[in-house]
Amino acid sequence: MNLANPFLPPDMLTLLRMGDATLSQVRDVLAEPQNHMSIPLSEVRLGPPISNPSKIICLGLNYQDHSPKSDPSTPVFPTIFAKYANCIVGPGDPIIIPSVSDQVDYEAELAVVIGKRGKDIPLDQAIHHIAGYTCFNDVSARDYQSRTSQWLQGKTFDTFGPMGPALVTSDEISDPGTLEISLALNGQTMQHSNTSHLIFSIPQIIVYLSQIMTLEVGDVLSTGTPGGVGALRNPPVFLKAGDQVEVRIEGVGILYNPVSVESLQKNR
Repeated sequence: MNLANPFLPPDMLTLLRMGDATLSQVRDVLAEPQNHMSIPLSEVRLGPPISNPSKIICLGLNYQDHSPKSDPSTPVFPTIFAKYANCIVGPGDPIIIPSVSDQVDYEAELAVVIGKRGKDIPLDQAIHHIAGYTCFNDVSARDYQSRTSQWLQGKTFDTFGPMGPALVTSDEISDPGTLEISLALNGQTMQHSNTSHLIFSIPQIIVYLSQIMTLEVGDVLSTGTPGGVGALRNPPVFLKAGDQVEVRIEGVGILYNPVSVESLQKNR
């Protein structure tokens, strides 16, 4: 840290917890023509924007083209589940296929990061509780996910939550409900949609979740994935060692992760 700017926090979560005044100071520093704190992006290795959130809450079946064909009606309530911080990795980090699963799948998602603590948040205030947005890959072991009606065990293996490449602050995204979202596997587009096809909008998600629990600064809310996941293809497509996965979201960025297998990582 540059001693001339000792107020700068060591990580994104600390920055968000320090509030809007500190974020404004950071913007001022970055705007300096002779910014001696800047490091070229090519000289750093990016980690996940939020590495240890208190909560990672995900929505399932939240795109109109990803709901079960056997149930065409619009759901009344969101399907929610949790992931844990052990699953988080950053851009360029490998997704590691566990030795116990051979049905590891991809899911491109827009994630919302909470910037203001809240409980029972009104709909017209929900957007003001958002710090920003990032790309998320809700990697899923389908064989474990389908063992019971509860999805968690298939969702939170180590490395199953790639996130990044950055946190794009909410003022830079005028409408998170109109963003193109896609996923490419080895250069081939497997998912492509728009957040306008979300069944439950981002404000609705925030309102609903805040009725259940207090949303804390740094909490990650992943809004669901569009159609095109590997498990529902004919034949199914699951991740394998050597694959390259890219999540692209308009205005948010590109999240790239290679795929490895657990046996290659155990002795590292």
